[in-house]
Amino acid sequence: MSNLFETFSARVREALDALAAEGVIPAGLDLRNVTVEPPRDASHGDLATNAAMVLAKPAGTNPRAIAGPLAEKLAALPEVASAEVAGPGFLNIRLVPGTWVDVLRAIEAEGDAYGRSALGNGQTVNVEYVSANPTGPMHMGHCRGAVVGDALASLLKYAGYGVIREYYINDAGSQVDTLARSAHLRYREALGEDIGEIPEGYYPGDYLKPIGALLAADYGDTYVGKPESEWLALFKTRTAGAMMDLIRADLALLGIHHDKFSSEAELQASGAIEAAVERLRAKGLVYEGVLEAPKGETPEDWEPVELTLFRASQFGDDVDRPIRKSDGSWTYFGADLAYHAQKAESADQLVDIWGADHAGTVKRQQAAVTALTDGKVELDVKLVQMVRLLRAGEPIKMSKRAGNFVTLADVVREVGKDVVRYIMLTRRSDAQLDFDFAKVVEQSKDNPVFYVQYAHARIHSLQRRMAEAGIAVVEPALDRLDDEELGLMRLAAHWPRTVEAAALAHEPHRVAFYLGDLAAAFHALWNRGNDDPSRRFLLPDDPALTAARLALSRAIGQVIRNGLSIMGVTPVEEMH
Repeated sequence: MSNLFETFSARVREALDALAAEGVIPAGLDLRNVTVEPPRDASHGDLATNAAMVLAKPAGTNPRAIAGPLAEKLAALPEVASAEVAGPGFLNIRLVPGTWVDVLRAIEAEGDAYGRSALGNGQTVNVEYVSANPTGPMHMGHCRGAVVGDALASLLKYAGYGVIREYYINDAGSQVDTLARSAHLRYREALGEDIGEIPEGYYPGDYLKPIGALLAADYGDTYVGKPESEWLALFKTRTAGAMMDLIRADLALLGIHHDKFSSEAELQASGAIEAAVERLRAKGLVYEGVLEAPKGETPEDWEPVELTLFRASQFGDDVDRPIRKSDGSWTYFGADLAYHAQKAESADQLVDIWGADHAGTVKRQQAAVTALTDGKVELDVKLVQMVRLLRAGEPIKMSKRAGNFVTLADVVREVGKDVVRYIMLTRRSDAQLDFDFAKVVEQSKDNPVFYVQYAHARIHSLQRRMAEAGIAVVEPALDRLDDEELGLMRLAAHWPRTVEAAALAHEPHRVAFYLGDLAAAFHALWNRGNDDPSRRFLLPDDPALTAARLALSRAIGQVIRNGLSIMGVTPVEEMH
C-alpha cells in the first residue's frame, strides 16, 4: 500500500465492477474520470471519491442511487472504518488506524524508493533549461530557471519518465559577434595595448580578460590591426567555447549537469531549418505572404514586405508567423522551429523553461511543434519570473567587476548550493520571488530552508539521544501511537500522490510546499512535549513507545530525504 490513493482507486473500481455485475449500474461505464483524493475538509474523512457524481448521468440515475450501494461495498473492506455519502453524492471514507501503521511500515521497507512511480511508463521527456546566451558567466537572472528545470527533470525521472536534460546554445546571433569583438579588445589589451573605455554595446566585464590573455598566448599579435573578416569567425568559436566552459562550471556549483548541449550555429549549418520548413510546406502550412500592418498607429516607415510565413493561426496562435526575413535570413522563430523538430525526434514530450519575457512566443512555438509532429508530441512551456535580490530588505547593488550583474557563483559561495536551490522552489515559477541574503540563512520558522532542514536534523538526533539516555532497544509498540502521531502518517501517505500530481503538472515547487507542510506537522508533534513530558519522543521509562515514536520519526525523515533529493538539496544531520 505504498501509494494509498492508487490502491483505493483500484478498490473503488473493483466495487463498481461488482455493482455492474449485480445490475445496480450499467456495465461498461467509462471510469477514467473517477478519482480518489483527500477530502477538502480533513474532518470529513481520509479519502473521498467522486465516482457517483461522474457516473450518474451516463448510468441514467441520480448520484446518491450509486453512492449508497458503493458505500456499502467499500465499508465492507477490512481497511475501511466507514464510508458515508455526503451532499449530492460524494463519498467520504475513513480508514482504520492500522492503515497508517501499514504506511509507516511501507516507508521503512521501501526507503529511498518510497514515492517513486511508474507514472511515466518509460516515456521520454526532453527538458530544456538555462540555455543562456554564451556571452558571460551565469548570473542570478539565470538561476531560477536553472533550478526549476533541473528539479523538474529529477521529478520526472522519479515518476518513471526517461529524461533528457538539454541546453540550447544560442551561438548564431549578433550577440556572439559582439562577444567576439569584445574578446578581441581584451586580446589587444593582453598584448599591452591601452584600449581605453569599453565601447558602448560591447561586453565590459572583467571575465573576458582571461580569454583575451589566452588568445594572446595562442596567436601572438597575428590578429592585431587585421580586418574582422580574418579573425571574427575564429574569435567567435574560441570565445563562445570558453564561455560555455565557464557556464558549465557555474552550473556545477548548483549541482546541475546537462545530458546534451545543442548548438544553434551547428543547427543552421546542418540544413535542419530548410528541412523543417519543407516538411511544413509539404503540409500546406508554409506560404509566401504579407503580414498585416501593426495594430494601432502604423509607423511611418512601415511597408508591406513579402515574407515566408507559417500558418500558426491554424494551431491556436493569433496570427501567422514569419520564418524567413525578406533578406533571406531566418528569423529566430525559424531556427527555434527546427530545433524543436530535432528534439521531438527523440522525445515523447518537450518541456521548455523560459524567462517570463518570452511569454509572447509560447503560442507560436507550440503551434510549430503540433504541426511538425502531427500532434503526437506536446510542448509545455514553463515561464519563470525574475528573482529580486535583497540584503536585509534593501535591493542589492550590482557588481561592476562582473559587468553590472550579480554572479551565480558569488551567491552560491556566500549562502551555499542547498539554500539557493531550495529558495528557488518556494514559489510557483510564474510568481515573482524575493531572495534576501539575510533571510535565507536565518534560523527561524519563517525560513523554509531552515524549517525543513531543522526537522530532519531533529529526527537524526533522536537515535543518538536515545543511546545517551540509556533507553533499551525493544520492539516498537506501533499500536500505541495516538491519533496525532498517526496524523503524520496520513500526511506521509500523500507523498506518492504529490509526486505524481507535481510530475503531471510539471511543477516541482509542489515538492517544496509538501515538505514545508510535513516539517510543520513534525515540529508541532515535537513541541507538544514541551508542555506534557509524556508526549516527548524519548521516554526512558517506556522503551516500547519510545521505539514506536522513533520509527515514526524515521519514516518522516525518509520522506523528507526523498523530497530533498528531487530538489537537489542535501539533508543536514545537525544544525550549527
